[in-house]
Amino acid sequence: MFKPTRANASALQDSLSRAGTTQPTSNGLAKRLKRITAIDLGTNSFHAIIADLYDDGHFEIVDALKEMVIMAEKGVGKDLTPGAMDRGVAALRKFYNLSEGRQSEAIIAYATSAVREATNGGEFIQRVIDEVGLKINAISGLMEAELIAYGVQHGVTIGSTPVLMADIGGGSVEFIVGTQDTTSYLTSKKIGVARLAAILLEHDPITPEEVEAIQQYIEKTLDPMQQQIGRLPSGLMIGSSGTYQTIAAMIDARRPNGHGGIITNEFEFSWTEFKSLFDEFLFLPRKQRLKVEGLEEKRSELIIPGMILVHSIMRMFNVERVKISTQALREGILIRYIQKIYPKLATSPVTEDPRRDSIMELAIKCNWHESHSVQVCHLALELFDELQEVLKLDDTERELLEYAAILHDIGYHISHRKHHIHALYLILNADLRGFSEAEIQIMAHVARYHRRSTPKKRHELYEELDKDLKKRIQKLSAILRVADGLDRSHYQNVEAMDVEVTKKEIKITIQTTSDPELELWGARRKSFLLEKVAKRSVVIEAPSESS
Repeated sequence: MFKPTRANASALQDSLSRAGTTQPTSNGLAKRLKRITAIDLGTNSFHAIIADLYDDGHFEIVDALKEMVIMAEKGVGKDLTPGAMDRGVAALRKFYNLSEGRQSEAIIAYATSAVREATNGGEFIQRVIDEVGLKINAISGLMEAELIAYGVQHGVTIGSTPVLMADIGGGSVEFIVGTQDTTSYLTSKKIGVARLAAILLEHDPITPEEVEAIQQYIEKTLDPMQQQIGRLPSGLMIGSSGTYQTIAAMIDARRPNGHGGIITNEFEFSWTEFKSLFDEFLFLPRKQRLKVEGLEEKRSELIIPGMILVHSIMRMFNVERVKISTQALREGILIRYIQKIYPKLATSPVTEDPRRDSIMELAIKCNWHESHSVQVCHLALELFDELQEVLKLDDTERELLEYAAILHDIGYHISHRKHHIHALYLILNADLRGFSEAEIQIMAHVARYHRRSTPKKRHELYEELDKDLKKRIQKLSAILRVADGLDRSHYQNVEAMDVEVTKKEIKITIQTTSDPELELWGARRKSFLLEKVAKRSVVIEAPSESS
């Protein structure tokens, strides 16, 4: 028996708060504390993100910029050339001007191995101070690994079983072993792709002898680490760099239902998929590599040592699958800043559930209709529990239904008219953390179909989805439509609900605090999709009607 009392609604909100989001303020929005810029000075490229920090511990990216600079032009650990310094200064001047234009209140710039190891790295840092007015901090490899861990833990779903996280840079690779909220191992190894190419790669295409030499170099470097951490039980590695994303894009392009190499957070590929690509790709000359879908020209050289590096890591640590994190060092810089400057925040940005956190961040940002959404969420989950066996749904789909219910009305943030379609686009483009692309598609389309039309072939975004996703969307939409109808008044009139399921009928009996007519009307007119997917008639009534 469902009883969505005010206490129940409060309990749901409390659970969301514990997962990393505070209660909304009186106007439905968390308070913005500060706008800052985080800059990552990498070996090949510089990246900047500008973000707003909020009083519930989360942040929102408002702008980003990337510049290719090739700092280690003569090799990592060698002098920075005058040309590399000029490019670096010019890039940082752009970042500074963008930061000023965006009214950022602080800039944090961290330099990694290319500047850290260069004999004249201090000269470059002084030039930036004199010519741009920006102070750069050259961080250690261990600190870089720590910041990457913050970013990855914040961005993807890891869980309580330790996994291997790896970020491949030009000069170094940072390795982390940890769970969603802990780290047990941090290290930085000097086996970045630019370093490997400069030391061991001379021919195009690469020769078998060069492949063997690179593999031996990697294995010798990583052997102490392998001895120390042993085999990880999860078989999962999280990759958080351009090398991993490029490999993922090429694998995605080979899949029958690939998305043209557009890689999102949580994208996964298996050892089997990687090994197949590795065997076919590794010995291609550059001209043929450039024809491979998913490979950008700027990565056509360094992808070869990158592929060998990933191959060696997966083999040495028994990695069965790789998950992509689009968050890493830059986001870690933001998190460390929050923890350092605002230590009294009620929650930590690194929480046990980035999925739920990002859902609530989006809901609050869009000034969600809290009471109605919580009520619909409770109703939808109660219906799901009663219909799960009939509709052949699993617990992951229950979670996605919950989040779709929370977000189903966020389109009102744009306009009342077609708010369901606005909800679709908001969810698809919100950069939700911890979800696969398929899961985001499900939540977005279930929210879209909570009112008006049911899924149709003329709906282009829906029609592009594969058959399995369409079926799941139909089933979850059918539940959400009825749940939304049962709060048609938006006054949480339904205080209890009983669901009986037979081979021919689904009978929903509601108890209300006042006249039930509006809720009965709302649910009945939206029940036909549930009848279709459940292959049963749906009867919705109040006790007074049947007495």
